[in-house]
Amino acid sequence: MNLMKEILLDGISISTLTRDSLRENMAVVLQDPFLFHETVLENVRYSVPEATRDEVIEACKLANAHPFIRELSQGYDTMLEDGKGISQGQKQLLSIARAILRNPKLLLLDEATSSIDSVTEMHLQRALDTLMEGRTSFVIAHRLNTVKNADQLFIFDDGTIVEHGSHEELIDQRGVYYELHTAQQFD
Repeated sequence: MNLMKEILLDGISISTLTRDSLRENMAVVLQDPFLFHETVLENVRYSVPEATRDEVIEACKLANAHPFIRELSQGYDTMLEDGKGISQGQKQLLSIARAILRNPKLLLLDEATSSIDSVTEMHLQRALDTLMEGRTSFVIAHRLNTVKNADQLFIFDDGTIVEHGSHEELIDQRGVYYELHTAQQFD
């Protein structure tokens, strides 16, 4: 398997970029999002402190978080205390809104849908599709719905790439990815 051994960001090797430059161009959505003891607005604005209220609201709309935020007692001004009072899926939507607001060139999703139910996953998937559009995204996922629209998938087994290709190509190969995909269809 002949795979590229260099990662480029806008045609520039990341090995030549400073850590600060790389961080400025990147957003991360983790499995267990961190929320601050702050308002909903400030939690989303954390990625871009100078963002206006309207910009935060637009990011939340794109992340499909706006409907649940409007239902909170004080909307965007609701104080979040260690994420209590909102679901895991709602926390993820806020984390995705934070990433949308940042508008990064590079996106890292680390098991962003792993700890939510399948109904919430459908809402999250739409938000993730919006977030990933037009940018380089690295997605670490066991739930294959999160990655099926990717241009290229790399399937790892014990730290080694065992397959790569598009969703359709990997399904046609009927290998490891196909087996995982088929098993998840019945979960």
